[in-house]
Amino acid sequence: MSTKANILGIDHVGINVPDLQQAMEFFSDIFGFSEVTRLGPFPLDESWKKNNNMHLNTGAVTIKMVHAGTGASIEVFSYQDNHGNKVHPGSDDIGASHIGFYTADMNGAVAFLKSKGIQFLGEPFTMPSGDTAGETWVYFLAPWGAKMELVSYPDGKGYEKNDPEKVLWSPKNGAGNSHLEKVPLTEEEIRKIVEQHLVLWNERDESKRKIIMEQIYAPDMEMVDRHFVAVGHKAISGFVAGLQEKFPDSFFSHAAPVNVHHNIARMFWQLSNESKTNSGSGMDMFVIENGKVQKLYVFVDQA
Repeated sequence: MSTKANILGIDHVGINVPDLQQAMEFFSDIFGFSEVTRLGPFPLDESWKKNNNMHLNTGAVTIKMVHAGTGASIEVFSYQDNHGNKVHPGSDDIGASHIGFYTADMNGAVAFLKSKGIQFLGEPFTMPSGDTAGETWVYFLAPWGAKMELVSYPDGKGYEKNDPEKVLWSPKNGAGNSHLEKVPLTEEEIRKIVEQHLVLWNERDESKRKIIMEQIYAPDMEMVDRHFVAVGHKAISGFVAGLQEKFPDSFFSHAAPVNVHHNIARMFWQLSNESKTNSGSGMDMFVIENGKVQKLYVFVDQA
């Protein structure tokens, strides 16, 4: 007999809604989620209602499972002639809950939701210290009054800087998301991304560098060096700017042809100036998912 339940993770979150059509329009029109499965409407027998603390007069139930991007699905229940409580629990009530949605662009997401008439319970707040330092969050209400949350931490959370033994799962991380639909790129398309990477690292205009970065780097891309890990466009752009300041007359160029193996590419590079004085050399390895660089491993040759 097994000594544990062998749980792999959260499959779905279930919520009750008063109007199924309203909920589906909310999830599809605003979040871009899609209905995958539907059950019902079907009646529930008296014993089921008693075991689940339901009112005996409540009618048939319809259940829809919603594909909610990367992560757990949302199972939406709607009961005909519902005799249950019509008042949402307060935040300090037992059983109160909310769903947190990760966004790579907090300001953009808030502006969009407000344009759709969504009510917010405050303004985005960034945690200044502690385990969740760097996390920005804000609560809002679904049209039927359910409490929900937007959250973002493109540069990670404070606790991660302590090199913890375990790291919280996040929908922003590409690793482990094998169920995502991936669009395979040709070798030529991957080589073009690598070439643009080289252009980016030589670009000294921050605004131009940002445009290229948004085209070829995933918002939560990780750059892993021997001595550090940088996550997100802001951190990586800052590193590039610092490197350019350190070597103002140098630029990156190929040291060998680019190698491509499925969604992985390898590029050998050198950093030198017009007089061919070599300031460094090494290799970049790219992991490309959904058309953009998800991870960049940097290997610098020792002097």
